[in-house]
Amino acid sequence: MNSLSKIKLVITDVDGVLTDGSLYYSENGEALKYFNVKDGLGIKMLLACGIQVAVLSGGDTPILRRRIQDLGIPLFQLGKMSKRQACLDLMAAANVTPEETAFLGDDTLDLPAFEICGLAVAVGDAFDYIKCQADLVLKQEGGKGAFRELSDMILKAQGKEGVYATADGFMQVVNQMVQ
Repeated sequence: MNSLSKIKLVITDVDGVLTDGSLYYSENGEALKYFNVKDGLGIKMLLACGIQVAVLSGGDTPILRRRIQDLGIPLFQLGKMSKRQACLDLMAAANVTPEETAFLGDDTLDLPAFEICGLAVAVGDAFDYIKCQADLVLKQEGGKGAFRELSDMILKAQGKEGVYATADGFMQVVNQMVQ
């Protein structure tokens, strides 16, 4: 398993990872999507510490685009069913190697990304056949702080745990966070 201390890019799936996998529909299509604020803060803390974050999703909705914009995530690939190539494209855009890249996923669609990224991470409620192909399995479930668990682990491994564990550490990066 690649060391969390070497990670320079975290690519994350959306449905089942940043959300609990639920889709809320009205007669006009998808009406709501639940995101966890703790995951959002984890994303902002990584970005403030110079660790890039990218979103990769098979879906592409105005709700998802709004969340990406609100979090200030500059790298994303939406509507991509071929996650292997999309990961390669995101790594090139971020100027990082596969060994410097972690991918966080939850389902079969994510397995090609697991193969191409140096560190494959599964959420706690992924299916067993997904977990067994991951290098790291988180305790938290998708949409319930899984991304935050991973971001805290990366920051700690890189000696930056003060960012999330102390008031002074947080205050040092708060101005760098996209508002």
